[in-house]
Amino acid sequence: MGHVIIIKTLLYTGVRVSELVKIKLSDVDSDRCQIRVTQGKGKKDRIVPFPNSFKETLMLHVENAKKKGSEYLFESSWKRGYTDRGIRRILAQYTKEAGIKQSISPHKFRHFLFTWLKKQGIEDALIQPYSGHESRQSLEIYSKLSIGDAQKEYENVIGKFPI
Repeated sequence: MGHVIIIKTLLYTGVRVSELVKIKLSDVDSDRCQIRVTQGKGKKDRIVPFPNSFKETLMLHVENAKKKGSEYLFESSWKRGYTDRGIRRILAQYTKEAGIKQSISPHKFRHFLFTWLKKQGIEDALIQPYSGHESRQSLEIYSKLSIGDAQKEYENVIGKFPI
């Protein structure tokens, strides 16, 4: 179950794998459904949300980790925080077991979340603080990633164009 929680945390928060492995139990705020990312990329701190629907599962994990004397949100069986490489191996294992030929990196989860948020009509100004990007211009990549969908929508509506 711990690996599923790792994957869901990556998906729901958009944290980078280097940030995920540094999250401490004390960084999780269950009341606000937020996780504090300390010293993320560029040595910046930020807060990322997680959905209320994930709260119970995440907090059960946090409570179990506290009982084991853990410091980090995700630790290996040797009571040490995972490494970037360890998380990537976990994803590679599940990708292989699912029969997926293309590799799935932690960063693809990040791209998926921010692209999905953009498709839902969430403004860049609201996404930027969670993403950890320096500027809103950096979020343009997520708009570009959805160009295929834009083409489909274009084809659906172009027939109604008045000329």
